[in-house]
Amino acid sequence: MSEIHEECGVFGIFAPVVQDVASTAYYALFALQHRGQESAGIVVNNDGVFRTHRDTGLVNDVFTEENLKGLGMGNMAIGHVRYSTTGSGGRENAQPIVVNHLKGNMALAHNGNLVNAFELRDELENDGSIFHTTSDSEVIAYIITKERVRARSIEAAVLGAMDKLKGAYSFLVMSPSKLIAVRDPLGFHPLCYGVREDGAYVVASESCALDSVGATLVRELEPGEMLVFTKDGPVSDRSHTGRGKHLCVFEYLYIARPDSVIEGKSVHEARKQAGRFLAEKYKIDADIVVGVPDSGLDAAYGYAEASGIPYGIGFIKNKYIGRTFIAPGQAAREDRVRIKLNVLRSAIEGKRVILVDDSIVRGTTCERIVRMLRNAGATEVHMLSSAPAFLNPCYYGTDIDSRDNLIACHHTVPEIAKIIGADSVGYLDLDKVAYLTGGDGTGFCTACFDGKYPTEPPADANKNRFERFERPISENPKFKKKGV
Repeated sequence: MSEIHEECGVFGIFAPVVQDVASTAYYALFALQHRGQESAGIVVNNDGVFRTHRDTGLVNDVFTEENLKGLGMGNMAIGHVRYSTTGSGGRENAQPIVVNHLKGNMALAHNGNLVNAFELRDELENDGSIFHTTSDSEVIAYIITKERVRARSIEAAVLGAMDKLKGAYSFLVMSPSKLIAVRDPLGFHPLCYGVREDGAYVVASESCALDSVGATLVRELEPGEMLVFTKDGPVSDRSHTGRGKHLCVFEYLYIARPDSVIEGKSVHEARKQAGRFLAEKYKIDADIVVGVPDSGLDAAYGYAEASGIPYGIGFIKNKYIGRTFIAPGQAAREDRVRIKLNVLRSAIEGKRVILVDDSIVRGTTCERIVRMLRNAGATEVHMLSSAPAFLNPCYYGTDIDSRDNLIACHHTVPEIAKIIGADSVGYLDLDKVAYLTGGDGTGFCTACFDGKYPTEPPADANKNRFERFERPISENPKFKKKGV
Protein backbone atom coordinates (compact mmCIF):
# COMPACT_ATOMS: atom_id res chain seq x y z
CA MET A 1 0.00 0.00 0.00
CA SER A 2 2.83 2.41 -0.74
CA GLU A 3 0.54 3.99 -3.31
CA ILE A 4 -3.17 4.13 -4.02
CA HIS A 5 -4.26 1.25 -6.17
CA GLU A 6 -6.28 1.95 -9.27
CA GLU A 7 -9.75 1.09 -10.39
CA CYS A 8 -10.47 -1.01 -13.47
CA GLY A 9 -11.12 0.19 -17.00
CA VAL A 10 -13.92 -0.90 -19.34
CA PHE A 11 -14.48 -0.36 -23.05
CA GLY A 12 -17.18 -1.39 -25.51
CA ILE A 13 -17.94 -0.88 -29.19
CA PHE A 14 -21.14 -1.39 -31.18
CA ALA A 15 -20.46 -1.09 -34.92
CA PRO A 16 -23.06 -0.87 -37.72
CA VAL A 17 -21.22 -3.51 -39.77
CA VAL A 18 -18.91 -6.43 -39.08
CA GLN A 19 -15.34 -5.18 -38.76
CA ASP A 20 -12.12 -5.59 -36.76
CA VAL A 21 -13.62 -4.57 -33.42
CA ALA A 22 -10.95 -6.57 -31.55
CA SER A 23 -8.22 -4.17 -32.69
CA THR A 24 -10.35 -1.20 -31.72
CA ALA A 25 -10.81 -2.61 -28.23
CA TYR A 26 -7.08 -3.36 -28.05
CA TYR A 27 -6.13 0.26 -28.77
CA ALA A 28 -8.70 1.52 -26.27
CA LEU A 29 -7.37 -0.77 -23.53
CA PHE A 30 -3.91 0.68 -24.13
CA ALA A 31 -5.40 4.11 -23.38
CA LEU A 32 -6.97 2.71 -20.19
CA GLN A 33 -3.89 0.77 -19.07
CA HIS A 34 -3.30 3.18 -16.18
CA ARG A 35 -6.56 2.00 -14.58
CA GLY A 36 -5.50 -1.62 -14.22
CA GLN A 37 -2.32 -3.54 -14.86
CA GLU A 38 -2.95 -7.00 -13.45
CA SER A 39 -4.95 -8.48 -16.31
CA ALA A 40 -6.67 -7.66 -19.56
CA GLY A 41 -9.28 -9.24 -21.80
CA ILE A 42 -11.49 -8.80 -24.86
CA VAL A 43 -14.68 -10.56 -25.96
CA VAL A 44 -15.80 -10.23 -29.60
CA ASN A 45 -19.38 -10.88 -30.70
CA ASN A 46 -20.11 -11.96 -34.27
CA ASP A 47 -23.76 -12.84 -34.81
CA GLY A 48 -24.13 -14.22 -31.28
CA VAL A 49 -20.87 -16.21 -31.32
CA PHE A 50 -18.53 -14.98 -28.56
CA ARG A 51 -14.76 -15.32 -28.84
CA THR A 52 -12.67 -14.50 -25.80
CA HIS A 53 -9.06 -13.92 -24.86
CA ARG A 54 -7.96 -12.78 -21.41
CA ASP A 55 -4.94 -13.29 -19.19
CA THR A 56 -2.80 -11.71 -16.51
CA GLY A 57 -0.37 -8.96 -17.43
CA LEU A 58 -0.32 -5.70 -19.32
CA VAL A 59 -2.32 -5.27 -22.52
CA ASN A 60 0.81 -5.65 -24.63
CA ASP A 61 1.69 -8.89 -22.82
CA VAL A 62 -1.79 -10.40 -22.99
CA PHE A 63 -2.45 -9.74 -26.67
CA THR A 64 -0.34 -10.74 -29.64
CA GLU A 65 -1.08 -10.31 -33.30
CA GLU A 66 -1.97 -13.98 -33.45
CA ASN A 67 -4.51 -14.08 -30.63
CA LEU A 68 -6.05 -10.78 -31.76
CA LYS A 69 -6.66 -12.37 -35.17
CA GLY A 70 -8.08 -15.38 -33.36
CA LEU A 71 -10.84 -13.19 -31.94
CA GLY A 72 -12.05 -12.69 -35.49
CA MET A 73 -14.32 -10.02 -36.90
CA GLY A 74 -17.54 -8.82 -35.32
CA ASN A 75 -19.87 -5.92 -34.80
CA MET A 76 -19.48 -5.77 -31.02
CA ALA A 77 -16.71 -6.15 -28.47
CA ILE A 78 -16.07 -5.34 -24.84
CA GLY A 79 -12.70 -5.10 -23.12
CA HIS A 80 -11.36 -4.80 -19.60
CA VAL A 81 -8.16 -3.93 -17.73
CA ARG A 82 -8.13 -4.91 -14.08
CA TYR A 83 -6.65 -4.04 -10.77
CA SER A 84 -8.10 -6.28 -8.07
CA THR A 85 -10.07 -4.37 -5.44
CA THR A 86 -11.99 -7.52 -4.52
CA GLY A 87 -10.49 -10.95 -5.05
CA SER A 88 -7.02 -12.02 -6.05
CA GLY A 89 -5.23 -10.93 -9.20
CA GLY A 90 -5.04 -14.38 -10.77
CA ARG A 91 -6.10 -15.40 -14.27
CA GLU A 92 -9.43 -16.75 -13.02
CA ASN A 93 -10.44 -13.21 -12.09
CA ALA A 94 -9.51 -11.65 -15.43
CA GLN A 95 -12.42 -10.06 -17.28
CA PRO A 96 -14.67 -9.79 -19.24
CA ILE A 97 -16.73 -12.60 -17.72
CA VAL A 98 -18.65 -14.74 -20.21
CA VAL A 99 -21.83 -16.59 -19.17
CA ASN A 100 -23.82 -19.10 -21.22
CA HIS A 101 -27.36 -19.24 -19.84
CA LEU A 102 -30.80 -20.56 -20.72
CA LYS A 103 -31.55 -17.66 -23.08
CA GLY A 104 -28.16 -17.22 -24.74
CA ASN A 105 -24.75 -15.67 -24.12
CA MET A 106 -23.72 -12.69 -22.05
CA ALA A 107 -20.39 -10.98 -21.37
CA LEU A 108 -19.72 -8.52 -18.55
CA ALA A 109 -16.92 -6.02 -17.83
CA HIS A 110 -17.12 -4.20 -14.49
CA ASN A 111 -15.41 -1.28 -12.75
CA GLY A 112 -16.13 -0.57 -9.10
CA ASN A 113 -16.89 -2.37 -5.87
CA LEU A 114 -20.19 -3.57 -4.39
CA VAL A 115 -20.82 -3.04 -0.70
CA ASN A 116 -23.34 -5.90 -0.52
CA ALA A 117 -21.39 -8.39 -2.66
CA PHE A 118 -20.72 -10.73 0.27
CA GLU A 119 -24.39 -10.98 1.18
CA LEU A 120 -25.44 -11.44 -2.44
CA ARG A 121 -22.88 -14.16 -3.01
CA ASP A 122 -23.87 -15.95 0.18
CA GLU A 123 -27.48 -15.93 -0.97
CA LEU A 124 -26.57 -17.19 -4.45
CA GLU A 125 -24.40 -19.98 -3.09
CA ASN A 126 -27.13 -21.11 -0.74
CA ASP A 127 -29.38 -21.36 -3.80
CA GLY A 128 -26.84 -23.61 -5.51
CA SER A 129 -24.80 -21.17 -7.60
CA ILE A 130 -21.22 -22.25 -8.25
CA PHE A 131 -18.61 -19.50 -8.49
CA HIS A 132 -15.41 -19.77 -10.48
CA THR A 133 -13.83 -16.46 -9.39
CA THR A 134 -13.32 -14.49 -6.19
CA SER A 135 -14.43 -11.12 -7.56
CA ASP A 136 -17.68 -9.27 -7.01
CA SER A 137 -18.01 -8.91 -10.79
CA GLU A 138 -19.13 -12.53 -11.01
CA VAL A 139 -21.80 -11.75 -8.44
CA ILE A 140 -23.16 -9.09 -10.80
CA ALA A 141 -23.06 -11.55 -13.70
CA TYR A 142 -25.03 -14.13 -11.71
CA ILE A 143 -27.62 -11.60 -10.55
CA ILE A 144 -28.22 -10.45 -14.14
CA THR A 145 -28.37 -14.06 -15.38
CA LYS A 146 -30.86 -14.98 -12.69
CA GLU A 147 -33.02 -12.00 -13.66
CA ARG A 148 -32.67 -12.85 -17.36
CA VAL A 149 -34.33 -16.24 -16.95
CA ARG A 150 -37.56 -14.46 -15.96
CA ALA A 151 -37.21 -11.13 -17.79
CA ARG A 152 -38.54 -10.31 -21.25
CA SER A 153 -35.19 -8.85 -22.39
CA ILE A 154 -31.58 -8.45 -21.34
CA GLU A 155 -32.11 -4.77 -20.53
CA ALA A 156 -35.04 -5.66 -18.26
CA ALA A 157 -32.77 -8.16 -16.52
CA VAL A 158 -30.10 -5.50 -16.00
CA LEU A 159 -32.65 -3.09 -14.53
CA GLY A 160 -33.84 -5.85 -12.18
CA ALA A 161 -30.27 -6.48 -11.11
CA MET A 162 -29.74 -2.78 -10.39
CA ASP A 163 -32.47 -3.02 -7.75
CA LYS A 164 -30.31 -5.52 -5.87
CA LEU A 165 -26.81 -4.08 -6.34
CA LYS A 166 -25.45 -1.58 -3.82
CA GLY A 167 -22.24 0.35 -4.12
CA ALA A 168 -20.07 1.37 -7.05
CA TYR A 169 -20.48 -0.15 -10.48
CA SER A 170 -19.91 1.08 -13.98
CA PHE A 171 -20.26 -1.94 -16.23
CA LEU A 172 -20.87 -3.12 -19.76
CA VAL A 173 -23.05 -6.08 -20.71
CA MET A 174 -22.92 -7.60 -24.19
CA SER A 175 -25.67 -9.89 -25.43
CA PRO A 176 -25.89 -11.46 -28.91
CA SER A 177 -27.64 -8.32 -30.23
CA LYS A 178 -27.12 -5.50 -27.73
CA LEU A 179 -24.44 -3.58 -25.90
CA ILE A 180 -25.57 -2.19 -22.55
CA ALA A 181 -23.76 0.43 -20.48
CA VAL A 182 -24.73 1.04 -16.84
CA ARG A 183 -23.62 3.52 -14.21
CA ASP A 184 -24.67 3.07 -10.57
CA PRO A 185 -27.31 5.42 -9.11
CA LEU A 186 -24.75 7.37 -7.08
CA GLY A 187 -22.32 7.72 -9.98
CA PHE A 188 -19.15 6.76 -8.11
CA HIS A 189 -17.06 6.23 -11.24
CA PRO A 190 -17.19 7.74 -14.72
CA LEU A 191 -18.59 6.13 -17.84
CA CYS A 192 -18.92 8.00 -21.13
CA TYR A 193 -19.84 7.27 -24.71
CA GLY A 194 -19.02 8.65 -28.13
CA VAL A 195 -19.46 8.00 -31.83
CA ARG A 196 -17.08 7.53 -34.76
CA GLU A 197 -17.48 8.78 -38.29
CA ASP A 198 -18.31 5.25 -39.46
CA GLY A 199 -21.34 5.23 -37.12
CA ALA A 200 -19.83 2.96 -34.48
CA TYR A 201 -20.72 3.77 -30.87
CA VAL A 202 -18.06 3.36 -28.21
CA VAL A 203 -18.30 3.38 -24.40
CA ALA A 204 -15.39 3.75 -21.99
CA SER A 205 -14.39 4.53 -18.44
CA GLU A 206 -12.58 7.64 -19.68
CA SER A 207 -12.73 9.92 -22.69
CA CYS A 208 -9.03 9.32 -23.48
CA ALA A 209 -10.03 5.85 -24.72
CA LEU A 210 -12.54 7.42 -27.11
CA ASP A 211 -9.83 9.71 -28.44
CA SER A 212 -7.54 6.75 -29.05
CA VAL A 213 -10.03 5.07 -31.41
CA GLY A 214 -11.11 8.19 -33.28
CA ALA A 215 -14.45 8.69 -31.54
CA THR A 216 -16.02 11.99 -30.57
CA LEU A 217 -17.25 12.27 -27.00
CA VAL A 218 -21.04 12.66 -26.79
CA ARG A 219 -21.56 12.76 -23.04
CA GLU A 220 -21.13 11.05 -19.68
CA LEU A 221 -23.79 8.60 -18.57
CA GLU A 222 -25.88 10.00 -15.74
CA PRO A 223 -25.72 8.28 -12.34
CA GLY A 224 -28.26 5.45 -12.48
CA GLU A 225 -28.60 5.58 -16.27
CA MET A 226 -28.69 2.52 -18.51
CA LEU A 227 -27.83 3.05 -22.17
CA VAL A 228 -28.72 0.29 -24.64
CA PHE A 229 -27.03 0.22 -28.07
CA THR A 230 -28.71 -1.67 -30.90
CA LYS A 231 -28.73 -1.42 -34.68
CA ASP A 232 -31.34 1.34 -34.25
CA GLY A 233 -29.02 3.47 -32.09
CA PRO A 234 -28.78 4.18 -28.34
CA VAL A 235 -31.81 4.16 -26.04
CA SER A 236 -31.59 5.59 -22.53
CA ASP A 237 -33.37 4.37 -19.41
CA ARG A 238 -33.28 6.75 -16.44
CA SER A 239 -35.57 4.85 -14.08
CA HIS A 240 -32.76 4.56 -11.51
CA THR A 241 -31.55 8.17 -11.71
CA GLY A 242 -32.28 11.05 -9.35
CA ARG A 243 -30.45 9.85 -6.23
CA GLY A 244 -27.73 12.49 -6.33
CA LYS A 245 -24.13 12.17 -7.43
CA HIS A 246 -21.10 10.99 -5.49
CA LEU A 247 -18.29 10.86 -8.05
CA CYS A 248 -15.05 9.63 -6.50
CA VAL A 249 -12.98 12.80 -6.29
CA PHE A 250 -9.84 10.70 -6.61
CA GLU A 251 -10.74 10.18 -10.26
CA TYR A 252 -9.65 13.79 -10.72
CA LEU A 253 -6.74 13.70 -8.27
CA TYR A 254 -5.07 10.47 -9.32
CA ILE A 255 -6.93 7.73 -11.14
CA ALA A 256 -7.88 9.27 -14.49
CA ARG A 257 -5.45 10.25 -17.21
CA PRO A 258 -4.80 14.01 -17.31
CA ASP A 259 -6.02 14.26 -20.91
CA SER A 260 -9.42 12.83 -19.98
CA VAL A 261 -12.56 14.90 -19.50
CA ILE A 262 -14.97 13.76 -16.79
CA GLU A 263 -18.46 15.24 -16.76
CA GLY A 264 -17.28 18.15 -18.87
CA LYS A 265 -14.30 18.99 -16.64
CA SER A 266 -10.64 18.58 -17.56
CA VAL A 267 -8.67 16.27 -15.26
CA HIS A 268 -5.51 18.26 -16.04
CA GLU A 269 -7.14 21.53 -14.99
CA ALA A 270 -8.55 19.98 -11.79
CA ARG A 271 -5.07 18.88 -10.76
CA LYS A 272 -3.62 22.28 -11.56
CA GLN A 273 -6.32 23.80 -9.36
CA ALA A 274 -5.27 21.50 -6.51
CA GLY A 275 -1.76 22.92 -6.88
CA ARG A 276 -3.08 26.47 -6.80
CA PHE A 277 -4.98 25.72 -3.59
CA LEU A 278 -1.77 24.34 -2.06
CA ALA A 279 0.08 27.52 -3.05
CA GLU A 280 -2.56 29.64 -1.31
CA LYS A 281 -2.05 27.79 1.96
CA TYR A 282 1.63 26.87 1.92
CA LYS A 283 3.75 29.92 1.10
CA ILE A 284 7.13 28.24 1.14
CA ASP A 285 10.41 29.99 0.35
CA ALA A 286 11.97 27.68 -2.22
CA ASP A 287 13.91 27.63 -5.48
CA ILE A 288 12.04 25.05 -7.56
CA VAL A 289 8.74 23.15 -7.70
CA VAL A 290 8.84 19.58 -8.97
CA GLY A 291 6.15 16.95 -9.32
CA VAL A 292 6.32 13.21 -8.89
CA PRO A 293 5.48 11.59 -12.24
CA ASP A 294 2.87 11.23 -13.45
CA SER A 295 -0.13 12.41 -11.45
CA GLY A 296 1.85 14.90 -9.36
CA LEU A 297 3.08 16.89 -12.34
CA ASP A 298 -0.09 18.86 -13.05
CA ALA A 299 -0.53 19.91 -9.42
CA ALA A 300 3.13 20.93 -9.25
CA TYR A 301 2.64 23.10 -12.32
CA GLY A 302 -0.41 24.69 -10.70
CA TYR A 303 1.57 25.45 -7.54
CA ALA A 304 4.39 27.01 -9.55
CA GLU A 305 1.97 29.08 -11.59
CA ALA A 306 0.26 30.47 -8.49
CA SER A 307 3.37 30.96 -6.36
CA GLY A 308 5.76 32.32 -8.96
CA ILE A 309 8.39 29.76 -7.99
CA PRO A 310 9.91 28.17 -11.11
CA TYR A 311 8.55 24.81 -12.19
CA GLY A 312 11.25 22.28 -13.03
CA ILE A 313 11.71 18.70 -14.13
CA GLY A 314 13.10 16.91 -11.12
CA PHE A 315 12.69 13.29 -12.17
CA ILE A 316 13.26 11.27 -15.28
CA LYS A 317 10.82 8.39 -15.53
CA ASN A 318 11.56 5.07 -17.15
CA LYS A 319 8.45 4.74 -19.31
CA TYR A 320 8.85 0.97 -19.56
CA ILE A 321 8.20 0.39 -15.87
CA GLY A 322 4.66 0.15 -14.55
CA ARG A 323 3.37 1.82 -11.42
CA THR A 324 5.15 0.75 -8.25
CA PHE A 325 2.24 -1.07 -6.61
CA ILE A 326 2.30 -3.82 -9.25
CA ALA A 327 5.31 -5.53 -7.70
CA PRO A 328 4.31 -8.00 -4.96
CA GLY A 329 5.82 -7.20 -1.59
CA GLN A 330 7.15 -3.95 -0.17
CA ALA A 331 10.82 -4.69 -0.95
CA ALA A 332 10.01 -5.29 -4.60
CA ARG A 333 7.95 -2.09 -4.74
CA GLU A 334 10.87 -0.11 -3.34
CA ASP A 335 13.20 -1.61 -5.95
CA ARG A 336 10.73 -0.51 -8.61
CA VAL A 337 10.94 3.08 -7.36
CA ARG A 338 14.69 3.14 -8.00
CA ILE A 339 14.30 1.63 -11.46
CA LYS A 340 11.31 3.77 -12.35
CA LEU A 341 12.52 7.22 -11.28
CA ASN A 342 15.88 8.92 -11.39
CA VAL A 343 16.62 12.42 -10.13
CA LEU A 344 17.83 15.05 -12.56
CA ARG A 345 20.75 16.17 -10.40
CA SER A 346 21.51 19.31 -12.39
CA ALA A 347 18.03 20.64 -11.64
CA ILE A 348 18.05 19.75 -7.93
CA GLU A 349 21.57 20.18 -6.56
CA GLY A 350 21.92 23.05 -4.11
CA LYS A 351 18.24 24.00 -4.26
CA ARG A 352 15.31 24.21 -1.88
CA VAL A 353 12.70 21.91 -3.41
CA ILE A 354 8.91 21.86 -3.15
CA LEU A 355 7.91 18.29 -4.01
CA VAL A 356 4.29 17.74 -5.06
CA ASP A 357 2.69 14.30 -5.24
CA ASP A 358 -0.90 13.15 -5.61
CA SER A 359 -1.14 11.65 -2.12
CA ILE A 360 0.65 10.34 0.94
CA VAL A 361 -0.71 6.92 1.83
CA ARG A 362 1.70 4.77 3.79
CA GLY A 363 4.64 7.10 3.31
CA THR A 364 7.13 4.46 2.18
CA THR A 365 7.42 5.65 -1.41
CA CYS A 366 7.48 9.30 -0.29
CA GLU A 367 10.38 8.56 2.06
CA ARG A 368 12.40 6.98 -0.72
CA ILE A 369 11.71 9.83 -3.16
CA VAL A 370 12.66 12.46 -0.57
CA ARG A 371 15.89 10.58 0.10
CA MET A 372 16.65 10.51 -3.62
CA LEU A 373 16.33 14.29 -3.73
CA ARG A 374 18.59 14.65 -0.68
CA ASN A 375 21.19 12.40 -2.25
CA ALA A 376 21.04 14.55 -5.39
CA GLY A 377 21.99 17.62 -3.36
CA ALA A 378 18.65 19.21 -2.41
CA THR A 379 19.19 21.49 0.59
CA GLU A 380 15.52 21.42 1.62
CA VAL A 381 12.59 19.21 0.62
CA HIS A 382 9.01 20.29 1.35
CA MET A 383 6.47 17.57 0.56
CA LEU A 384 2.97 18.60 -0.50
CA SER A 385 0.05 16.30 -1.25
CA SER A 386 -2.60 17.37 -3.74
CA ALA A 387 -5.07 15.20 -1.81
CA PRO A 388 -6.15 15.55 1.83
CA ALA A 389 -4.93 13.05 4.38
CA PHE A 390 -6.32 9.53 3.95
CA LEU A 391 -8.06 8.61 7.19
CA ASN A 392 -10.68 6.02 6.20
CA PRO A 393 -11.08 2.86 4.10
CA CYS A 394 -12.68 3.08 0.67
CA TYR A 395 -15.45 0.61 -0.15
CA TYR A 396 -16.16 1.73 -3.70
CA GLY A 397 -13.22 0.57 -5.77
CA THR A 398 -10.02 2.19 -4.53
CA ASP A 399 -7.92 -0.41 -2.78
CA ILE A 400 -7.83 0.94 0.79
CA ASP A 401 -9.71 -1.62 2.86
CA SER A 402 -8.22 -0.78 6.27
CA ARG A 403 -6.90 2.09 8.38
CA ASP A 404 -3.93 -0.01 9.46
CA ASN A 405 -1.51 1.17 6.76
CA LEU A 406 -2.65 4.79 6.51
CA ILE A 407 0.16 6.89 7.94
CA ALA A 408 -2.10 9.87 8.72
CA CYS A 409 -4.21 7.68 11.01
CA HIS A 410 -1.28 7.07 13.34
CA HIS A 411 0.96 10.14 13.11
CA THR A 412 0.73 13.92 13.25
CA VAL A 413 1.87 16.01 10.29
CA PRO A 414 5.23 16.90 11.96
CA GLU A 415 5.75 13.21 12.73
CA ILE A 416 5.03 12.30 9.11
CA ALA A 417 7.57 14.88 7.93
CA LYS A 418 10.17 13.33 10.22
CA ILE A 419 9.33 9.78 9.08
CA ILE A 420 9.69 10.55 5.38
CA GLY A 421 12.69 12.86 5.90
CA ALA A 422 11.06 16.07 4.65
CA ASP A 423 11.52 19.54 6.10
CA SER A 424 7.76 19.99 6.07
CA VAL A 425 4.60 18.22 4.90
CA GLY A 426 1.33 19.73 3.77
CA TYR A 427 -2.01 18.39 2.56
CA LEU A 428 -4.76 19.88 0.44
CA ASP A 429 -7.53 21.18 2.69
CA LEU A 430 -10.62 19.00 2.66
CA ASP A 431 -12.91 21.97 2.09
CA LYS A 432 -11.07 22.73 -1.17
CA VAL A 433 -11.54 19.27 -2.70
CA ALA A 434 -15.10 19.81 -3.83
CA TYR A 435 -14.11 22.97 -5.73
CA LEU A 436 -11.39 21.43 -7.89
CA THR A 437 -13.59 21.61 -10.98
CA GLY A 438 -15.04 25.04 -10.31
CA GLY A 439 -18.42 23.71 -9.23
CA ASP A 440 -20.62 24.46 -6.25
CA GLY A 441 -18.87 22.06 -3.89
CA THR A 442 -21.33 19.19 -4.25
CA GLY A 443 -21.42 15.90 -6.09
CA PHE A 444 -18.22 14.21 -4.87
CA CYS A 445 -17.54 11.23 -2.65
CA THR A 446 -14.82 12.19 -0.14
CA ALA A 447 -15.40 9.37 2.35
CA CYS A 448 -11.76 8.27 2.35
CA PHE A 449 -10.93 11.72 3.74
CA ASP A 450 -13.91 12.57 5.97
CA GLY A 451 -15.61 9.21 6.68
CA LYS A 452 -18.98 10.34 5.31
CA TYR A 453 -20.03 7.29 3.33
CA PRO A 454 -22.88 7.62 0.80
CA THR A 455 -23.96 4.03 1.56
CA GLU A 456 -23.85 1.68 4.51
CA PRO A 457 -20.31 0.24 4.75
CA PRO A 458 -20.04 -3.49 4.01
CA ALA A 459 -20.14 -5.99 6.83
CA ASP A 460 -16.88 -7.51 5.57
CA ALA A 461 -14.57 -5.06 3.77
CA ASN A 462 -11.49 -7.25 3.42
CA LYS A 463 -10.26 -7.30 -0.15
CA ASN A 464 -9.92 -11.10 -0.11
CA ARG A 465 -13.23 -11.83 1.62
CA PHE A 466 -14.20 -14.30 -1.11
CA GLU A 467 -11.02 -16.37 -0.70
CA ARG A 468 -12.54 -18.42 2.11
CA PHE A 469 -12.28 -21.76 0.34
CA GLU A 470 -8.52 -21.36 0.10
CA ARG A 471 -8.30 -21.62 3.90
CA PRO A 472 -8.56 -24.71 6.13
CA ILE A 473 -12.10 -25.51 7.24
CA SER A 474 -11.11 -24.80 10.86
CA GLU A 475 -10.33 -21.19 9.84
CA ASN A 476 -13.32 -20.73 7.55
CA PRO A 477 -15.79 -18.22 9.08
CA LYS A 478 -18.60 -19.37 6.78
CA PHE A 479 -18.36 -22.92 8.08
CA LYS A 480 -17.75 -21.84 11.68
CA LYS A 481 -20.90 -19.74 11.58
CA LYS A 482 -22.97 -22.70 10.44
CA GLY A 483 -21.34 -25.20 12.78
CA VAL A 484 -20.03 -27.41 9.99
